[in-house]
This record gives sequence, structure tokens and C-alpha cells, in this order.
Amino acid sequence: QVQLVESGGGLVHAGGSLRLSCAASGFIFSSQYMTWVRQAPGKGLEWVSSIYSDGSNPDYADSVKGRFTISRDNAKHTLYLQMNSLKPEDTAVYFCNADVLGRRYWGQGTQVTVSS
Repeated sequence: QVQLVESGGGLVHAGGSLRLSCAASGFIFSSQYMTWVRQAPGKGLEWVSSIYSDGSNPDYADSVKGRFTISRDNAKHTLYLQMNSLKPEDTAVYFCNADVLGRRYWGQGTQVTVSS
């Protein structure tokens, strides 16, 4: 079955960096458009970044543009999000997700906390 497992979150000071990973299984990862989404405490879901199946056309929310970099390793079935210059407002649970055959799948999320 489709599984998405995020990791790499943690507690970091403002200005620091983290690298999130999303390990995928149960579908043809190399054919799949992938997305990172986050949810801050008490707020709704916010799209963060997306990437085409071949690693092209990375796209970013204005709030993270220039600080975050999305990438993927199709041989390892893994999606990444490199987060630099982190701000307290980046504090959220980060999820990867994919729309596989018309159904959207989510991982369990990984918590990122940025202290000021």
C-alpha cells in the first residue's frame, strides 16, 4: 500500500537549518508529482513546495522562496526539503503528500519548531 514517512524535524534556533525527508513506497515514485504542506499550530494547511516527477520545475510558496529547496532522489524513492534561515513562523508540522490514481495520500508529518 502507499506509504509516506517523513523524518528530519526537530527544534532549531532562528536562522538555523533542517533537512526533511519523505520516504515513499507502494507506488511508482519516479512518476509522481510530490508536494510538501505544513500546518502551523491553530492554523490550516499551507502549501509549501512541489516538484515534478523528474525533479524539474520546483515551485515554492512566497513565504519560503529563497530559503527552502525541494529535491528528490528517485533511485531512493525519497523526497527532501532543505530548510535554511528558519524563522519562528516556520514552526509547523510538515507533511509530504501525493495524489496517486486520484487519491491523495499523506504521511504522519514531522514537527519543526523554530525558537526565537
